[in-house]
Amino acid sequence: MIREMKEQDIERIYELGILLHENFKKTYELEKMIKEPYFKIFVYEDKKKILGFISYVKVMDSVDLLDLIVDPKHRRKHIATNLMDYMITNLKPEDKIYLEVSVHNEAAIHLYENFGFEKIHTREKYYGEEDAYVMERVMFGE
Repeated sequence: MIREMKEQDIERIYELGILLHENFKKTYELEKMIKEPYFKIFVYEDKKKILGFISYVKVMDSVDLLDLIVDPKHRRKHIATNLMDYMITNLKPEDKIYLEVSVHNEAAIHLYENFGFEKIHTREKYYGEEDAYVMERVMFGE
């Protein structure tokens, strides 16, 4: 089941977020951010356990995908695909979605390309010593 994050989910979101980057908890003040209308987190829950989440910021017709993470024990079960599909389905047709992804994260790049994202730029050393692709998806006609 996919649903909007609740306040009681914050600690689990932090646990998963640390898998993305060790400063996740310092970077995001979820207690404050979830009160902002432009910030969204949706969780994938199974048997009352959060297995993954997607977070983004939406301002007017621009969406910045911030994070997409699935618990490593539950990967390859289409959870990330379901979260992406859920987010895209709940956006407007004119929305443009942007994201950054490590040039070495082939699984994520493949997922994004399957959803119609295209590489539009490379940011050098975006992740410390690692480059990142900036990808964009225009939703017209969805």
